[in-house]
Amino acid sequence: MSARRLYFHFDYISPYSYLAWRRLDEVARRHDLRVEVRPTLLAALLDHWGHKGPAEIPPKRAYMFKDCIRTAAAWNVPLAPPFSHPFNPLAPLRATLLEMDDETRQALVTRLFSATWAESLDVGSAQVVARICAETGVPDALRRIQDPAVKLRLHDASNEAIQLGVFGVPTMIVGGELFWGADSFAHLERYLDGRDPVRAEDVQEWIAVSATAHRKQDR
Repeated sequence: MSARRLYFHFDYISPYSYLAWRRLDEVARRHDLRVEVRPTLLAALLDHWGHKGPAEIPPKRAYMFKDCIRTAAAWNVPLAPPFSHPFNPLAPLRATLLEMDDETRQALVTRLFSATWAESLDVGSAQVVARICAETGVPDALRRIQDPAVKLRLHDASNEAIQLGVFGVPTMIVGGELFWGADSFAHLERYLDGRDPVRAEDVQEWIAVSATAHRKQDR
């Protein structure tokens, strides 16, 4: 029997994506999953769904960093303040979508995440990203990430995520079921074990609940 596929939607700008990535291999091995990486521009999700990013709300930004420190300590994952935040993640996301074999791609994702969230390197810099790519066996990245076809690849990948209902990162998708956030592993594993308490009829019942109040959008 072939391994089930788990699609991992992420953006390097997200510390929770980093934390989830560091734990994902263990979960994949335990449940015989094949992980497929899906670089996804968080800004595109925010724009489409009308969200603010957590870093755009000052008290939420502060809470997020404290929560990540606590989670990293609990999971024994190295964590250091990023070079800057928010930063422009286009260079590392596009680099991840360059042509390479799956093993190299996963190694590059690990290396770029570590550079961002454990080594405080400036991955918003295309030069820094190109150097990391070269060290990981991905040559000539500085030129290649400027290719319009590669830029379009990221645009299309982000739009595909939106069509699948992805609204934030990290999101893990197995069998069409979405699990959002680094704190969703317990739910994911119950689902993989066939113990998910959510039933299709329950979902339809909850979705059918009508709204009796609406928040004003312009202030």
